[in-house]
Amino acid sequence: MITARQFRNGIVIEMQNNLFVVQESQHIKPGKGGAFVRAKLKNLQTGAIAEQTFRPSDSFQQAFIEEQKVQYLYKEHSIYYFMNQATYEQTGITQDIIGDNVKLLKDGMEISASFYKDTIIGITLPSFVKLRVTYTEPGIKGDTARGGSKPATLETGTVIKVPLFINTDDVIKIDTRTGQYSGRA
Repeated sequence: MITARQFRNGIVIEMQNNLFVVQESQHIKPGKGGAFVRAKLKNLQTGAIAEQTFRPSDSFQQAFIEEQKVQYLYKEHSIYYFMNQATYEQTGITQDIIGDNVKLLKDGMEISASFYKDTIIGITLPSFVKLRVTYTEPGIKGDTARGGSKPATLETGTVIKVPLFINTDDVIKIDTRTGQYSGRA
């Protein structure tokens, strides 16, 4: 058990049958009345962020999140399947948990998954992924003076902006935090 007084950034708690991560917390002692804790909490299931106030003595069950390496296998209907590298166990999760990272998932990719009681609650892609360009308009010689960009379709089906010198079948690096072109691979 953990009290609201012990809240720190990054701590995961169970509250109302949901998991919340503490993003910010302040212990406030007003001139009149008792002290309280104001916390900004993010719901790990829905992604919603809410500010709440608690008494310093309010207690919560701390949730222990385990990070494990998993490999993305395939997508069937709306379920994405991952295999635990240590136990070879397969787990399916929905796109809601993966979020925008689904645009950069490639078969066989190794990623880090956050587990809570043998259930994946989130995934973290590497900082950069290498993907092949399946289609882009050819660049015209001498058209790179202004440093323009053009759309390119990647092997995952995602369309991003790339520099004019990138051609079909080039392998490029994508920054997973921004989803933008980072360089040639």
